[in-house]
Amino acid sequence: MTVHFIGAGPGAADLITLRGRDLIAASPVCLYAGSIIPEALLRHCPADARIVNTAPLSLDEIEAEFVRAHEAGEDIARLHSGDLSVWSAMGEQLRRLDRLGIPWTITPGVPSFAAAAAALGRELTVPTVAQSLVLTRVSGRASPMPNKETLANFGATGATLAIHLAIHAVAEVVRELTPLYGTDCPVAVVAHATWPEERVIRATLETIEAALAAEPIERTAIIFVGHGLAAEDFQESSLYDAYYQRRFRGRGA
Repeated sequence: MTVHFIGAGPGAADLITLRGRDLIAASPVCLYAGSIIPEALLRHCPADARIVNTAPLSLDEIEAEFVRAHEAGEDIARLHSGDLSVWSAMGEQLRRLDRLGIPWTITPGVPSFAAAAAALGRELTVPTVAQSLVLTRVSGRASPMPNKETLANFGATGATLAIHLAIHAVAEVVRELTPLYGTDCPVAVVAHATWPEERVIRATLETIEAALAAEPIERTAIIFVGHGLAAEDFQESSLYDAYYQRRFRGRGA
C-alpha cells in the first residue's frame, strides 16, 4: 500500500489537481484535516471508503491509522489544505512512515497565498517595484520561529511579505514593519480565500488595525504587506516588448 499526501487546495472544492482527485477516488482510506478541508472533496472517495477526520487526532493516532491501513493493504489519500510544502505538518508524518517502512507519494496543491493573490486580483511580483515574495509567519504555540526569521529581518529587504497564521498578531506586524515600509505601505488581508465566506480588507500599515477592529477576522487569513500591492505606474517587463529578442519569436536581430 501507499500513503498519498495530497495538497487539497485553499478551500474551493474544484481547486484540486486531477491527480489528487484521482488518487482520492482510488484510495480505500481517506484521512483529512476536517477543520480546513471542505467536505465536498470527500465526494470523490469510493462509496465504501473509510473516512477519518484527523483534526481531533494526535500524531500517534494518525500513525495508528497508517499502520492499520498498511496491515490491510489499503492505500490512503491523506488530504492537507493548500500545498504540502509549507506549514502542512507533513514532514513529521513522512519521518514516521519512513521508520515504519511504509511507502508514500506527494501530490502538490494550490497554495493559499496564490488563492489569496487571485482574490486581490494582483500579481505579487511587479517590475522594478517588487521581485521577491517572502512566505512567513509569527511565533505561535504550535511552533516558535527561529531567532533570525523575524518580520524585521525579512522587512529590511523591502520584499512583499505574505504573513500566514498571524491575524491575531496584527499589532506586532504593524509595530515591526512600519519603520521599514512606512505608514502608507499597502496592506491586504484575505480570509478564507476561495471559500463562500471569502473576505478581503485593504488598508495601510497605519489603518489596518482600525480596519480589522471594525471587521474582525479570527482565523484562516493571510496578511500581505508591500508596496507592490498597489503599484500602478510601473515599468512594463521586457518579456513581451516588441523589440525583445526571444528564441520563441524567431525575430531577427
